[in-house]
Amino acid sequence: MYFIDLEKFTADLFDTNYVLLSLSIITQPLRSHTHTHARTPTHACLISGVSRDLHATKGDTVKLPCTFTSTANPTSKMRVSWSYTPQTGGSSLFFHFSSKAELPKSGQFAGRIKWQGTPARGDVSISLINATLNDNGTYTCDVTNPPDVFDSPKSHTVLTVTPKATTIRFSDVAVLLAFILLPSGLITFFLIGRMFCPKKRHNQSKAYRSPIEVTEG
Repeated sequence: MYFIDLEKFTADLFDTNYVLLSLSIITQPLRSHTHTHARTPTHACLISGVSRDLHATKGDTVKLPCTFTSTANPTSKMRVSWSYTPQTGGSSLFFHFSSKAELPKSGQFAGRIKWQGTPARGDVSISLINATLNDNGTYTCDVTNPPDVFDSPKSHTVLTVTPKATTIRFSDVAVLLAFILLPSGLITFFLIGRMFCPKKRHNQSKAYRSPIEVTEG
């Protein structure tokens, strides 16, 4: 037959609850601290129309569109870049925006790029002035706007420039007809006049002799 010491059992039970309560108090701040320093998820700028084809004629001004949406308003930390990949391959950066547009000062696009963007409205488009056949290729737009910097999609625009068709304006035709028809008309009128108008005959002047001869006496 066994006897339980109630006083000792109660003391042991109290000590166990105290230990569990203490561990709970100690571990609770640790969990809170760990949660506070959890990694903040990153986002990406969403660019609309990530792939498009454009057709232009030599000498045209072509707008290369690029629009985006972001979880944050554009700030001075926003970056925009445009790169060009010709049909033969090999990409090169030719335009950069960071607080202000940095237009190309040398190379293929020098003096032919115009900033058309309004970042506050999510527009970072540019224009290509006086397009040439050498401008055929792919134009890529890349936008980062912290905190939206992680794996941002890019916009790809394939530009095809064709030669300008030969056209004759009405004014050119009028000038051409004037140079051809006017002289022809004058010559024709002159020939017709020669055919229908008799020619004036000029009598040869003969020496006139008076029937009265004066003889010296």
